[in-house]
Amino acid sequence: MTGTESRGTLRPTQGIDTMTHRKSVDAMTHVEASARAEGLRRQIEHHNHRYYVLDRPEVSDADYDALMQELKAIEARFPNLVTPESPTQRVGGAPREGFAPLHHEVPMRSLLSIFGEDEMRRFHETCQRELGEDAVPLVAEPKYDGASIEITYDAGRLVSAATRGDGTTGEDVTANVRTIRGVPARLRSDKAPPPEHLVLRGEVLLFKKDFEAMNAQAEAAGEKVFANPRNAAAGSLRQLDPRITARRPLSLMFWEISEASSARPGTQWDCLEAMRAWGLKTSPLSRIVETVDEAIRWHHDLERRRDELEYEIDGCVYKVNRFADQARLGLRAANPRWAVAYKFTPRQKTTRILDIEAQVGRTGAVTPVAVLEPVEIGGVTVTHVSLHNQDEVDRKDIRVGDTVLVERAGDVIPHVVQVVTEKREGDPPRYHVPKKCPVCGAETVKPEDEAITRCTNISCPAQLKESLKHYGSKGAVDIDGLGDKIVDQLVDKGLVKDIADLYDLTPDQVADLDRMAEKSAANLVGEIAGSKEASLPRVINGLGIRHVGSALASTLAADFGSLDALAAADEARLQQVADVGPEVSASLLNWFANERNRRLLAKLKTHGIAPKMESKPAAGGKLAGKTLVITGELASMSRDEAEELVRSLGGKATGSVSKNTDYLVAGESPGGTKTRAAQKYGTPVLDEEGFLKLVGKK
Repeated sequence: MTGTESRGTLRPTQGIDTMTHRKSVDAMTHVEASARAEGLRRQIEHHNHRYYVLDRPEVSDADYDALMQELKAIEARFPNLVTPESPTQRVGGAPREGFAPLHHEVPMRSLLSIFGEDEMRRFHETCQRELGEDAVPLVAEPKYDGASIEITYDAGRLVSAATRGDGTTGEDVTANVRTIRGVPARLRSDKAPPPEHLVLRGEVLLFKKDFEAMNAQAEAAGEKVFANPRNAAAGSLRQLDPRITARRPLSLMFWEISEASSARPGTQWDCLEAMRAWGLKTSPLSRIVETVDEAIRWHHDLERRRDELEYEIDGCVYKVNRFADQARLGLRAANPRWAVAYKFTPRQKTTRILDIEAQVGRTGAVTPVAVLEPVEIGGVTVTHVSLHNQDEVDRKDIRVGDTVLVERAGDVIPHVVQVVTEKREGDPPRYHVPKKCPVCGAETVKPEDEAITRCTNISCPAQLKESLKHYGSKGAVDIDGLGDKIVDQLVDKGLVKDIADLYDLTPDQVADLDRMAEKSAANLVGEIAGSKEASLPRVINGLGIRHVGSALASTLAADFGSLDALAAADEARLQQVADVGPEVSASLLNWFANERNRRLLAKLKTHGIAPKMESKPAAGGKLAGKTLVITGELASMSRDEAEELVRSLGGKATGSVSKNTDYLVAGESPGGTKTRAAQKYGTPVLDEEGFLKLVGKK
């Protein structure tokens, strides 16, 4: 316990037993020291529980420190008495090189998010209908805004902790979690002994007061401050040096018993009660609601009080209380059907537009971006927000100097909701996307049938920078180390004038860039050379042709087999390909007809980049005649690998769901648009296990 975490002036309670009352450590035998150390650990954990879990300390800092100092003295004299769960070990061990993977016994699924009363009523009505019962009580809990964690206890002792990861496999952060004082190294068993094997889940948080104190300390030391408590909690949890985590005032709220060697209680509420009895911190705000009206009232009440709470929340979680009912309701592809996360209304604040800048993207799109008077929304300072296009600026009549209402959609992406016209001063001029590119000075054009204004100069440095970043991205040829700052320097110094010039770079040239040493330069040049082996779908995607993403790139690669064949295709041939209509075929024809792009392909070929598909999909494969769309993250393979597998089995992997789609494969965090389209067309939805069975991998 540090002086900054003062317990206040408290009377020492009966039973406090410091070394001033007992035989000195030097005079203890090994047997006496062992017994005394065990007693001290129990006392210290008791006071940690009172302080961190119950918020009702019963000793002063001085008394607590005396207990800790005696235990440290015993462990120093008798090192073999030190145990991993000893309170003295919460300072953290030596740094590690990386996190080992840790498999979840039961997948950590995400919850379906809903945003209004009607959706909440539909959820409850669906539960009532499918269970055939009018009374379906729910457990209402805050939706914590932190980092999810899974902790395993064996024989009551903490043995492992893992982040959520991809839902199937997380990162082993056991050493870091042991430093969190509110997480008991041993579970209490005086009321109800815990099961021999127990897997629990919860949320790592930074309480608002602790977050503010931590940032104040960092600012005073001239260090970087954290943007919000959630980022700070997640970053602290994933420190490779546990000693850093130990210095961060993390807390943990438990919300689920995932697995137990003996029978779990029969309800979610009983699980919360059991965790409290074992000495674990759960939210005192949680409650049982008997009706959907009560659930909605609780949501609105909590939303009104969210700023008064000790920690950040962004909604409410509702779970069907009885586990037998949960089992009957079952699971969707990516989330349970017996629970929802009812999100709060997005955060909104007013601020002023200081300026509107035009930014140029990879395809030449000129996007107006509002420069804002900095405003904090939900713990994040917002200084810029995209205005998307001229039509959007005109529709909302956004002008420099305006006061605007800004919202973080889903508490993440900021956008302008509306102009507060009552606060407009005078009649400021309307904004127009410039007729000249703000980077290269070339003409800009806005086709009649499009909302986007574009720079006409395909050699524009801004377009080139974005093209290089896209080409080297993970979804394209995957050049590790080709980041924004490196790309900016390569273009600004004239070292790279197109994608192919990357392959002419030498280690010496790269080493001359800012913040690049010989080793990192050699690594980057090696990564660039390695990208020559990228597959045809990745290269097509990397070229950055408008309307051609990774899914369509794979379809085109499978259909044509080479860049030469794709470049030679006419409109009629292109439109024979699934997902290629008039707009996409026109984009492809224009790209390959451009002389500069033809020279680029020739240069790439001289560097040995002319990938071909190894073989055509077998006509009689397991998925012959089937069309699949893949969304979300799969644990067993990347999305690109899954799509290649579908094609190798004779199927088609497309990017959007239509009436012709046979299956939607939904991994973790699936796209809402594709999920809704599947519901619209009645398309069967497979989870990862169902997909693996379909392709014969299980």
